[in-house]
Amino acid sequence: MMFSIPFVLAQAAPAAASPGNPILTFLPIIVLFGVFYFLMIRPQMKRQKELRTMLSALAKGDEVVTNGGIAGRIDEVGETFISVEIATNVVVKVQKGSVSQVLPKGSLKSV
Repeated sequence: MMFSIPFVLAQAAPAAASPGNPILTFLPIIVLFGVFYFLMIRPQMKRQKELRTMLSALAKGDEVVTNGGIAGRIDEVGETFISVEIATNVVVKVQKGSVSQVLPKGSLKSV
């Protein structure tokens, strides 16, 4: 059986699959973005808001711990820096952003 070339070329090519609804095409990407938003982006924004609130509420006499592990009582609050008394008559100046947590009053009795 010899097929001639015009017979082979004359056969119709299979129809391309229609992509369907474009919304269904992008649905997995939309769902993935929603999962990332609720699992990663939203909790990070919440932590940043809590940190900003904590830093803006710092006042003289608050007991804090810095990112470096220094614990002390705030002696002076400036725009970007705070002075922390870590021992009697020992005051260090640190950036406000380096404060990692505010301790309850009375946590540091030796200062």
